[in-house]
Amino acid sequence: MPYPIVLINHDANTTIISMAKRHVYVDYNATTPLREEVKAAIINDFDIFGNASSLHSRGRKARARVEDARISVAKLLGTEAGNIIFTSGGSESNNAVFETMRLLAKEGPKNEIITTKIEHPCVLTSGEYSAKAGIKVHFISVDETGKLNMDAYRAALSDKTIFVSVMMANNEVGTIQDIKEITRLAKEAGAYVHSDAVQAVGKIPVDIKDLGLDYLTMSAHKIYGPKGVGALFIKTGAPFYPMLHGGHQEEGRRAGTYNNLGILGLGIAASLALHDLDDYQRHTSFLRDRLREGLLEKIPNIRINGHPKEVLPNTLSVSFPGAEGEAILLSMDIAGIEASTGSACASGNLEPSHVLMAIGLGPELAHGSIRFSLGRETNIEDVDYIIETMPPIIEKLRAMSTLH
Repeated sequence: MPYPIVLINHDANTTIISMAKRHVYVDYNATTPLREEVKAAIINDFDIFGNASSLHSRGRKARARVEDARISVAKLLGTEAGNIIFTSGGSESNNAVFETMRLLAKEGPKNEIITTKIEHPCVLTSGEYSAKAGIKVHFISVDETGKLNMDAYRAALSDKTIFVSVMMANNEVGTIQDIKEITRLAKEAGAYVHSDAVQAVGKIPVDIKDLGLDYLTMSAHKIYGPKGVGALFIKTGAPFYPMLHGGHQEEGRRAGTYNNLGILGLGIAASLALHDLDDYQRHTSFLRDRLREGLLEKIPNIRINGHPKEVLPNTLSVSFPGAEGEAILLSMDIAGIEASTGSACASGNLEPSHVLMAIGLGPELAHGSIRFSLGRETNIEDVDYIIETMPPIIEKLRAMSTLH
């Protein structure tokens, strides 16, 4: 049955209705739907409303759910429950770690931070804010596949380096960094190491003990959990200054009444992600490869972005020279395909993707790029529909373009 798609042009005060043959969501890196098991668990616990900090029976029941979730998150990350605190999500967690490092940098001789040019905007902005606070911040470049420039990284490391923050997997092109080696080199310089693993957790194995990290960030809504809740790993003995003050929650590390239902949902999602990890990787990588090969075969002159092998199993970034990204997205949306030009956090920004610019794409090519991110619900029919639908879209847009 066709799905109606309604597009409203507010300027012309008109409504365009198109009947798509199929509805395909391939923007799972932006967010994921609640898994039915997560939804059922939240609904089942709706009446457990007690404050998890209260000592009476209702409070203890709520606290039990919080601690069960903490254990599930710790198992997914390969650590102990005591090293996990709950936050509102990835942006808060990343900011909290950077705030800690800014305060430490003011106290002693180690006052330099290293990060990369392809981080999530909340990390890039935290780095820029740190620079304004008088801290020297190195934004390290990457190569054409999105891999960290290791020579530049080694050159930036010194006895003044207090902190290194490198994302585990990029949200736009999917490139996976060698976090273990990055951490090893940072430790030789006596630096603390943080990784934004929001896009990696639940998609690839993440073992914090093996990686040697001091801090790691994850978010529930990327692994089929609820929005507005996430977790931060803090290694035992690693410094941490609360960014939110005024409460004893999380052993004084994060003030605020516990988000019982959100944390419960995160815990269930984490448990399911760990159980299904191998199946998820096989499923999404097979479909991603099918999509990549189909697009390469059907559409001339396109570019695949990101590392050819060390890449998230569900992520495919494609540049279409001669076609503009927003026009591609609009045409895809009319056809029932929901994807992204890059990071959802940068939607509405007319500037070209900082990630695609960092890997060497010019503004025109960066503007003509689409990110397909697949998920558990994606199937062969979805992928084949994209392969069938994209060629006429690109051909039409190229014919209209003065750039092609």
